[in-house]
Amino acid sequence: MKTIYIVRHAKSSWTYEGIDDADRPLKKRGINDAHLMSKILMDKIDRPDVFVSSSANRALHTGVIFAKKFKYPMANLKISNSLYSFSDGYLVKTIKALDNGFDSAIIFSHNHGINDFVNAYGNKFIDNVPTCGIVGIQFDTKHWKSIKRGKTLLADFPKEFK
Repeated sequence: MKTIYIVRHAKSSWTYEGIDDADRPLKKRGINDAHLMSKILMDKIDRPDVFVSSSANRALHTGVIFAKKFKYPMANLKISNSLYSFSDGYLVKTIKALDNGFDSAIIFSHNHGINDFVNAYGNKFIDNVPTCGIVGIQFDTKHWKSIKRGKTLLADFPKEFK
């Protein structure tokens, strides 16, 4: 069995002028939501074997908050430039390339790729994964590269816990 947890980055700020999209920071609400949702997830699951984040500031900051909550070593947090894409193609490639020694993984990425992925690979339709939303999917396989439609284990969104 392989289990993936997909986290859409927390709410980011659009107020800074002259910075690249990849450098946009989290808003205070996003930071608060990341702390809330990491605690919610930690109470439900064992620590994932590997943490992988998009290189974009907002996704990476979300990933760091989750890693700290789960006491995951920061030196082991993997950063992927290819996850800074709004296509599920790079998300799928990243997941299928995971080391088979990892039975569980948590990925911090972006929409639209997340929505496309959770609906193509999970068995529960999700109209929209909001910022800092988490979707967990379990696959009946021993190899990440062999994932096909799995079972949606959870779909937790910040508004449900406020």
